[in-house]
Amino acid sequence: MWFFDPMYMLYVALPGLLIGLYAQMKVKSAFARGSRIPARRGWTGAQIAQAILDANGIRNVSIEPIRGHLSDHYDPRAKVLRLSPDVYSGRSLAAAGVAAHEVGHAIQDARGYAPLGLRNAVVPVANIGSSFGMMLAMIGLAMGLTNMVGIGALLFAAVVVFQIINLPVEFNASRRARDTLVMNGLVTEQEDREVARVLNAAAMTYVAATITSILTLLYFLMRSGLLGRSR
Repeated sequence: MWFFDPMYMLYVALPGLLIGLYAQMKVKSAFARGSRIPARRGWTGAQIAQAILDANGIRNVSIEPIRGHLSDHYDPRAKVLRLSPDVYSGRSLAAAGVAAHEVGHAIQDARGYAPLGLRNAVVPVANIGSSFGMMLAMIGLAMGLTNMVGIGALLFAAVVVFQIINLPVEFNASRRARDTLVMNGLVTEQEDREVARVLNAAAMTYVAATITSILTLLYFLMRSGLLGRSR
């Protein structure tokens, strides 16, 4: 069976697990540290987000609380910025940074940032590749059907494309967030260094997901014989 394959465990599962754990540890550590530092303004994440939206002339985006820890996201279809409790009501630099990052996506949407539009367009295909592509590859490996593995690998390639496109989108949102926070006097340059620590740690999770998806695709391609020789 594919999940007992030492090649998979050594070159995909183990590196992916270690990279993912490291990224999660960095995020939790940076967010916990930033959460203990109150922002000079004393505003909540929701207030910070609204101030940035106003400063950029964006009037059609609403802000809502959402359950969960670091479940923050921007919904471009509903034009809604959803912030987790620690960010929505938090008055820390961590809350300010995360809220500003999500507003960065709203700014991208409002300005017609091309990579964001491309990422959103790829999402449906990536979802299919993540579910059906992985499933076909697994079944093909279990049954020794290399052609099926190849088809699954090609479908899963959409996930890799999505992850690669997603990286510049996320980094750009963080850059917009930090620039806007400083330019509008919402944080000082000294506070910006702490905000950067939180956002850079969060970016590591996207890098980790990209690396893991690439390793998975390479494994499927090698096992199908499309890359090198199948064993």
